[in-house]
Amino acid sequence: MLSQWLFYAFATVSVLGALGLILSRHPMNGALWFVVTLVSLAGLYSLLSASLLFALQLIVYAGAIMSLIIFIIMFLNIQPADIPDEKGKWAYLLGGCLAVIPIGLLLLKIVSSLPEGDVDIVGNGFGQVKSVGLVLFRDWLLPFEIVSILLLVALVGAVVLAGKKEMTQ
Repeated sequence: MLSQWLFYAFATVSVLGALGLILSRHPMNGALWFVVTLVSLAGLYSLLSASLLFALQLIVYAGAIMSLIIFIIMFLNIQPADIPDEKGKWAYLLGGCLAVIPIGLLLLKIVSSLPEGDVDIVGNGFGQVKSVGLVLFRDWLLPFEIVSILLLVALVGAVVLAGKKEMTQ
């Protein structure tokens, strides 16, 4: 019973953190909301007894990656004048209406595919070192390397753009 309440608490904080990330106007506030989302996802992993995923979520994502993102945001020195003004609230209304359709279809699919009664949804070894290693380095090796190269290119691009901005001032 306690784990069910903890699940609902972590899930609610995760969704609210994601909404805070999407709706925040300043990049630093968005990054901090993202940290809240990542930590609550780590709590969900701990409820699933996925000790490796829990540790990786906290150490790698909420720790190292977010430190890097916050460093880049601070390095770019974004001022309030650099953030474009909102032209109107109609875009939020239109986006919200358009988002209802896929979210509703996704929720309908999830609810219709839920198993009856008590069923072990995750298999044995979920989130453990061996199972994650096999999936990551056997099945997803190429996408893993492509993402690492894209992150490196994004970091170099941010440094180059920040350097050009300083040279022009």
